[in-house]
Amino acid sequence: MSSVSELSKRFREVMLDGLWIANTNFKDQLSAVTWEQAVTKIDSLNTIAMLTFHIDYYIAGLINVFEGGALEIKDKFSFDLPAIESQEQWETLLNKLWKDSEKFASLLEQMPNSKLDEVFVDEKYGNYRRNIDGMIEHCYYHLGQITLIKKLLKTP
Repeated sequence: MSSVSELSKRFREVMLDGLWIANTNFKDQLSAVTWEQAVTKIDSLNTIAMLTFHIDYYIAGLINVFEGGALEIKDKFSFDLPAIESQEQWETLLNKLWKDSEKFASLLEQMPNSKLDEVFVDEKYGNYRRNIDGMIEHCYYHLGQITLIKKLLKTP
């Protein structure tokens, strides 16, 4: 079973600086995306900006729980991205994602390993380990979508 340090390393890999599983990460994939690209809609797919907001929404929600707060996030609000109409607004969203990702990883590193097997908020959600693993898998899932959308945006 994974320790908090292993889980934190996996989270950092998908979000900030790793190349192991997907040979890329969120920071790498989003670094050269302009705000226009980020909000470009392709058929029925979510935009890159929507997926970025969505991932940060869940990361921020788990941070709140890690800090002793309630689980306040709701699936129905997870794509409620405010309009992005400038590079500055896009960069603000990206900076929030990087800051929240770093905070999530740091809080995870400070967590005792024994906490991983404790109930996460309510028994119906399983334990901390399951939710942290789920967050990492969720990130990889949407990283793949962002990578594909970027390729579609470059196709003439």
